[in-house]
Amino acid sequence: MSVNPKCKPRDKPAVYNRPAKQQKITKDTPRTSAHSPKCTSRHNLTLSDWLTVYSFVDSHPTVSQIEIVEHFKSLKSGALNFTQSTLSRKLREHPKMEARINDNPNALSSKRPRIVTRPMSNVP
Repeated sequence: MSVNPKCKPRDKPAVYNRPAKQQKITKDTPRTSAHSPKCTSRHNLTLSDWLTVYSFVDSHPTVSQIEIVEHFKSLKSGALNFTQSTLSRKLREHPKMEARINDNPNALSSKRPRIVTRPMSNVP
């Protein structure tokens, strides 16, 4: 028996072939939360989605809120899922959302307003 025990020599591991990365597709349109009509789960809508809803509400003033919700739920090009109570709350926030667009044009793809807690922390 030898003084230094040795392990059996092992084969080197094979080279890992990584899948090719997909290229990012850049568009001029903002992101959306639109889903296919068969999707039933709810997600927060982007500011761009709410602007679409606001323009529909402005162009159809006699339509009830429930009918507006059903209209956007049944869109073939991408359904927007929200409830009547959410629509009512967002219609009250319409001026605030318009102000967010004027303050930050990149906010169209955001779902929530950006809250800055320390605006002067980056200054030396």
